[in-house]
Amino acid sequence: MTAPDQTYLVPGADGVRTFVAEWQPTAQADGTARLPVLLVHGLTRNHRDFLPLVPHLTAAGRRVIAVDVRGRGRSDRDPNPANYHVGTYVPDMAAVLAALSVPKAVWIGTSMGGLIATMTAVFMPHLVAGVLLNDVGPEIDPTGLARIQSYVGEVRPARSWEEATAMIRAIGEAAFPGRDDAFWSDFARRTMDEGPDGPVFAYDPAISALTRATPATEIPTMWPQFEALRAMPLAVVRGALSDLLAASTVAKMVELKPDLIVAEVPDTGHAPILDEPEAVAAIHALLERTG
Repeated sequence: MTAPDQTYLVPGADGVRTFVAEWQPTAQADGTARLPVLLVHGLTRNHRDFLPLVPHLTAAGRRVIAVDVRGRGRSDRDPNPANYHVGTYVPDMAAVLAALSVPKAVWIGTSMGGLIATMTAVFMPHLVAGVLLNDVGPEIDPTGLARIQSYVGEVRPARSWEEATAMIRAIGEAAFPGRDDAFWSDFARRTMDEGPDGPVFAYDPAISALTRATPATEIPTMWPQFEALRAMPLAVVRGALSDLLAASTVAKMVELKPDLIVAEVPDTGHAPILDEPEAVAAIHALLERTG
């Protein structure tokens, strides 16, 4: 795994601290100052989700900042689980950028991270130079959301890393068919931590309460909020097997924003790792548009 050059704990307005990992660029092609890239993960994940992507970004001359959203990874668990929502996460991200003296970044958001990026573009557009939405859009397919709601906070600790790998494989194999044992072992170690009784998912189980508060079929769309993204460079990466981002939703996004960069990763569901060739090409295309 790619160890960060620096780590931080950045307090939010209420004192709950967000863990931040930072990598410096390993190459600078022409000496031009490049905007940093902010990586924001999905609902039950953490900054390690992006470790396969980080070398691609640092080699492109980018400073990379990856967070553990509060309640995940090495960030603080919130004593008030009612705070586990996007309205809290957006100011947390603003606090991170301020603490690291970053006035504006290119955002790459997986699933929930894409929604955080979208809402930041609505309320704090000065922080957002461009966005890549990883397998998420203005409309969420209720099939995928119901699947996620079914297991969040319900998975018990594993007794060994072998059992942890098997658990991760059972949850995710439909989205990543045909992957080998090494893929699943790496996936498990990016998703789980060593707990007192064995590997455990690296998130506060209390995030499940708000996740399940609204039935999957009643989640509102975000087409009005999508308007905030139309004025800036934007890319979307979809897993060809995704049950969360429908192909029809991507088609509608293209209708509303004809210059949308679109990539589809074959034989992959929710959500692409982002080191796939199709995803890397989309990311580089977005970076070329953002400076």
